[in-house]
Amino acid sequence: MVPKIPEESDGPGPELTMQRSRWATRKLTVKSSGLKRIALVARKHNRTASNEKKRASGGTASLGQGDGVDADDNDNQSDVADAGGAAPRSIYFNSPLPKELLDDEGRPARHYTRNKIRTAKYTPLSFVPKNLWFQFHNIANIFFLFLVILNIFPIFGGVNPGLNAVPLIFIIFVTAVKDAIEDSRRTMLDTVLNNAPVHRLLGWNNVNVEDDDVSLWRKFKKANSRFFDGMWHSFTRLWKKEDNPSPKGSLYDNPRASIETSTPWESVGSPRRSRQSYTSTREAIQMTPVPSPLPRKSSQLERPSQEDKLEPMPTLESSDEAWRMVPGDLINHNLPISGNARFHKDAWKNLVVGDFVRIYNDDELPADIIVLATSDPDGSCYVETKNLDGETNLKVRSALRCSRALKHARDCERAQFVIESEPPQPNLYKYNGAIKWNQAMPGDFDEPLKELSEPIGIDNLLLRGCNLRNTEWALGVVVFTGHDTKIMMNAGITPSKRARIARELNFNVICNFGILIIMCLIAAIANGIAWGKSDASLAWFEYGSTGGTPGLTGFITYWAAIINFQNLIPISLYISLEIVRTLQAYFIYSDLGMYYDKIDAPCVPKSWNISDDVGQIEYIFSDKTGTLTQNVMEFKKATINGQPYGEAYTEAQAGLNKRMGLDAGQDTSKIQAELAAAKVKALENLRELHNNPYLHDEDLTFIAPDFVEDLAGKNGREQQLANEHFMLALALCHTVITEKEPGDPPKINFKAQSPDEAALVATARDMGFTVLGSANGTLEVNVMGEDRHYPVLNTIEFNSTRKRMSAIIRMPDGRILLFCKGADSVIYSRLKKGEQQELRRETAKHLEMFAVEGLRTLCIAQRELTEKEYKEWRKEHDLAATALENREEKLEEIADKIEQDLTLLGGTAIEDRLQDGVPDTIALLADAGIKLWVLTGDKVETAINIGFSCNLLNNDMDLIRLQVEEDESGQTSEDEYLRLAEEGLDKGLAKFGMTGSDEELKKARHDHEPPAATHGLVIDGFTLRWVLNNSLKQKFLLLCKRCKSVLCCRVSPAQKAAVVSMVKVGLDVMTLSIGDGANDVAMIQEADVGVGIAGEEGRQAVMSSDYAIGQFRFLQRLVLVHGRWSYRRLAETISNFFYKNMVWTWALFWYQAFCDFDISYIFDYTYILMFNLFFTSVPVILMGVLDQDVSDTVSLAIPQLYRRGIERLEWTQVKFWSYMVDGIYQSVISFFIPFIFVTLTASPAGNGLDLGERNRLGAYIAHPAVLTINLYILINTYRWDWVVVLVIVLSDLFIFFWTGVYTATTYAGPFYRTAPEVYAQLTFWMCLIVTPCLCMLPRLVIKCIQKQRFPYDVDIIREQIMLGKFSHETPGATPSEDGIEGGSMGSSETSTRKGKGRHAHYASVDEDRRPIYPPSVATHNTRTQNGSDGTNYTNHNRNSLDRITTQQEDEPTEMVVRPSIDRPRPSYDRIRASLDRVRPSLEQSNDFTSAARLSRIESSHSAQNAAGGRRFNLNTVRKRGLSAFSKKSIDQ
Repeated sequence: MVPKIPEESDGPGPELTMQRSRWATRKLTVKSSGLKRIALVARKHNRTASNEKKRASGGTASLGQGDGVDADDNDNQSDVADAGGAAPRSIYFNSPLPKELLDDEGRPARHYTRNKIRTAKYTPLSFVPKNLWFQFHNIANIFFLFLVILNIFPIFGGVNPGLNAVPLIFIIFVTAVKDAIEDSRRTMLDTVLNNAPVHRLLGWNNVNVEDDDVSLWRKFKKANSRFFDGMWHSFTRLWKKEDNPSPKGSLYDNPRASIETSTPWESVGSPRRSRQSYTSTREAIQMTPVPSPLPRKSSQLERPSQEDKLEPMPTLESSDEAWRMVPGDLINHNLPISGNARFHKDAWKNLVVGDFVRIYNDDELPADIIVLATSDPDGSCYVETKNLDGETNLKVRSALRCSRALKHARDCERAQFVIESEPPQPNLYKYNGAIKWNQAMPGDFDEPLKELSEPIGIDNLLLRGCNLRNTEWALGVVVFTGHDTKIMMNAGITPSKRARIARELNFNVICNFGILIIMCLIAAIANGIAWGKSDASLAWFEYGSTGGTPGLTGFITYWAAIINFQNLIPISLYISLEIVRTLQAYFIYSDLGMYYDKIDAPCVPKSWNISDDVGQIEYIFSDKTGTLTQNVMEFKKATINGQPYGEAYTEAQAGLNKRMGLDAGQDTSKIQAELAAAKVKALENLRELHNNPYLHDEDLTFIAPDFVEDLAGKNGREQQLANEHFMLALALCHTVITEKEPGDPPKINFKAQSPDEAALVATARDMGFTVLGSANGTLEVNVMGEDRHYPVLNTIEFNSTRKRMSAIIRMPDGRILLFCKGADSVIYSRLKKGEQQELRRETAKHLEMFAVEGLRTLCIAQRELTEKEYKEWRKEHDLAATALENREEKLEEIADKIEQDLTLLGGTAIEDRLQDGVPDTIALLADAGIKLWVLTGDKVETAINIGFSCNLLNNDMDLIRLQVEEDESGQTSEDEYLRLAEEGLDKGLAKFGMTGSDEELKKARHDHEPPAATHGLVIDGFTLRWVLNNSLKQKFLLLCKRCKSVLCCRVSPAQKAAVVSMVKVGLDVMTLSIGDGANDVAMIQEADVGVGIAGEEGRQAVMSSDYAIGQFRFLQRLVLVHGRWSYRRLAETISNFFYKNMVWTWALFWYQAFCDFDISYIFDYTYILMFNLFFTSVPVILMGVLDQDVSDTVSLAIPQLYRRGIERLEWTQVKFWSYMVDGIYQSVISFFIPFIFVTLTASPAGNGLDLGERNRLGAYIAHPAVLTINLYILINTYRWDWVVVLVIVLSDLFIFFWTGVYTATTYAGPFYRTAPEVYAQLTFWMCLIVTPCLCMLPRLVIKCIQKQRFPYDVDIIREQIMLGKFSHETPGATPSEDGIEGGSMGSSETSTRKGKGRHAHYASVDEDRRPIYPPSVATHNTRTQNGSDGTNYTNHNRNSLDRITTQQEDEPTEMVVRPSIDRPRPSYDRIRASLDRVRPSLEQSNDFTSAARLSRIESSHSAQNAAGGRRFNLNTVRKRGLSAFSKKSIDQ
């Protein structure tokens, strides 16, 4: 029987006591809770856990490297054992392990993974064998090794075995050094993390692990690591001195100083600072790091005597009702303690499961930790997850209710409990566990102990990689370590990536190997037959064959031919490719166009061998937060009492103008000037109104001079009160934490769970309503220079289900106001029925325009509560907060009850600041044919808004919303979920006339055309789990391929990787993933190319990436310029390399026909060595490094040139074999033309040797062959600059130079004096002219026909360049540099310009556009028949502003109306004019909520509840742009 969960009784208590209602961001289903978690990916880690024992607890469900990735296989992955083969774990504290958890020797049977991690691919011990293993995956290396072995045997004609081995040793050594450099960065990061300090409780017995659990293998590895480290440090000490060596062992040996001693302490290993902690000795919560004093004998904690024993409770002593009122307590006061327990600084790598740890403010979490207690009496703490997901906003985590009494080390010694935990699994958003303990009824020590338990959820778990913020300390226990932590399970194994061309090259190597075998067989058979003839001259003039018999001789000839013709598979190619790729990486690193000076971050290639893959990318998968956006929210606009405020020009508005055919860039400078002038004017008026010390010019984002005028009362008292009350609502309805920065003037920053909330409070601060802080449940607010105190009675926090948050405030005049802010659809559905009709319409119109601008809209409303209403609700709330079952559902129901009959105050519009140049980059990539998908953990509405802002979505798109509702009751079966998902897929495919068949998939794999911009797709993580099932994956893939944009929201890291793998494998395309957080590591590693954003926050993504860039906009240059160049260069280089070796090798083969295939060398041996070293290699390497078909500016101006890379047309088998055929043809010409000319030359040489002698004939052949090859490379090179021409000329001259110098000495042997003899012949020079001409003729003819009759796109562009059509392009400039910066023009400009007059006409606003419908008295009803007061200020009969609390107003008259304020609003008028043009498409869209539709929402929530209908489920609403109702959704 599961014991019931005790809860602390909050009780109604004093009304001024603040109560905070929290629940998980996403509620857990009953089914999910019962069956634990489903592993998100069906692949296992293929890691060999060399640093840990194989554990019975098992391991880890995570990403492997298989081709297929399923988020949910057909097998039952809901079962616990399917979570990576792991089993649930039970962790015991201060109590012995049960027998079933012990082995035969009484030691723990379960071995947990260590907390030491390794993301590097190699260790000092495994580097050599592992690196050799990876290198010999290359078939060519195996062939070259075989040739080295053949050369050892002289019988096969090997000249110098040692010299022949040098190229292979060189390429292996260079590749190994490159791999070591790449992996060393990961090793250094691992070392820093593993040795980072943490305060760990020592001096107590952790029964879950064995202290000396170190295997012999680990000891051997440690000894090796120490040996290699010692060698390295000894080597570095030769030129490097340690300034202040610290004594050995001082790092972690000393405990942290006691708080009472007031001794400063430093974070070990973190040189960032040292700080002092001075805490009052009378503080109620002390984390004593020194040995805790033993309890005194007279302590009240001792068991009382019989006579002093308290009387038990008379009636409810053993009932659940009595236990319900008892606070949980894990401390067993009767448990003796040793007094040796203390918190020491220790390294992360030494943490084990079951350890107590103490985390301080700003510390990084070393493992997955369950929170037991914090410095907050409420048990809450704040974590920053920037290292995990790139977000800088704070998230709240709560300590367990039963463990909040733990404060000291001695408390940890006496805490006796068991944690039942689910097995390790990668889902970052879910966790299930329970804590169990035995407890007696207080005051009744004879009563037997009762087993109690409390559930543990994700809100009680601190994940490794996060940082503790705004919390003095937190105490917890380690539940998952090392590679079992969620962040590591989502990281996957660091893969070894090979370029696609390198993989495909293996096929060509095998084919060439087949050709080589055929050539060798021909030579062996022919030579054997020749030695078998007895009547030939060979039998008379030779002393016998090498083998003795014709058969054996042929066998020997076969292997000798392998050596002779080995250049058919050139080892020099691989050396050259390593050089080319290294130089390409260097030029990428040196490109100033990708240098981010703000953080001094160039583009850093971390994998040097995949630069050509960057030129073939068809799909880009991007994170949102920190990648597309800056995660910086800026308050831009507001609508208050029907009046719109705020001047801004967003990226979405610029994109809207582009879609309408307007020149967005033409008026940019004018708009910037207007915004700068408006900002100056607003700042001047604000300082005239109130000298706000917390107002800083650079922080002001709400540029609204008209708002400041109304706030000053220049346009009537009513609007002044409305603006003041609106800003006061922003300052009171929040959960932010203030941080004061001393200075002159002082500065106040805000930390919040959501950056939106921080932006709202920051704007209130700038307008004069500054939140100074909170203490004892009271907010301190400075209102226009006056400090006020507002008791916060209750705070009902935001979550993704509620989509709103509320604060109940007691005003100074005694009234109780509920302020509520949330999504516009949610607030509108809760407004008081029948009132504010005109105000609703006006506000809805403004919100519609804000949404079209790409701004995130919120509505602000309030409700006045009577004392009776509040007390009754508070009583119900307290009962729900202490409920044993369904607490979350009850709290939500109670919150929903009071958040009704609201009065609308206005709305806000916040811009989620995009990174500079994001829309232009996305548009440029789209023009190149690249499809961009957004995979984010954010909610759907946020992702859709960003989709509009960065032009991924537009109003003309039909938005396909795939959504399977999660059954909270857990009654729905998996088959039903799959059926619902399939119905949604079939419905989407039907729009394109598709069924998801295999034939359609086969066609899709060959179709690289970008889809039409008619459809976009949005899917959430829960639905994604089902559509990634094997039975539905194909349909989902085909549907996504037909959509212009795909947004996957609320997805886990493993799901991101699953989506990437689905596209990469399913469509056989090249993929690129880009992100900035640890939650992006999985998809970065899964993609063919991984790009990490080297931002100012976490760098986990950078360390796992192939390329690191500073901003998303640099991706356009990396992909469209360097990627395209690299791909085209490598494809041309490889083809030309095989071609030139084909000419050379087949020339050798043709000569064998004249010597009975006895494998004689026609060329001098130095020619053979020099051919791939100096004669022809340098030009082809230069082609791979410097060749450009068009410049970088033209590549960005014409992104369509990139499509040849997507279609993989630069490296094809047709191209390769055409070059091979060309090489064979030219080998025939290069051999027989010189051969003919030599036969025509009868004059003998001076040394008695005829010119027909073997080596001299080889000189005749080699010279024109080298000239032909270099000329061929020059023709295939697009850019003929002086460097290329000079290198080719020098390469041609070098063969003359070498022949002249080498043959002038007797070291040349038979080759002596070849130069003067050959160069003196006219036939040689005739041959030197005729041979290249005949060789090049077919290639020149084909090229002329192709360029004239069948030109490529690049040929046309090059002709236009020659005509000067691209002369206006600035070298090195990118389109994003001239675009809109960020999206808020002029917000960062200095306030040095004079503002315009109050009613000045703005230059960019046409007179016929301003103002379109100014508010006037004639447009408003004074009072409607249903009792609405029109658009009157909602609280004009109530004075809620405290600075006029002494002033009382009479009841309003019948004719009170909102004043007419006619003035120019440039931003408002611009977007209004744009909106009128696109309104038809808006009205036809089922996914965008117009103002008319929003204004028709008449308290639908209240009406449905009153009618007894089902509650409206907001998750069924299909949203787009404006988060409001869709008509189709309402009808469902």
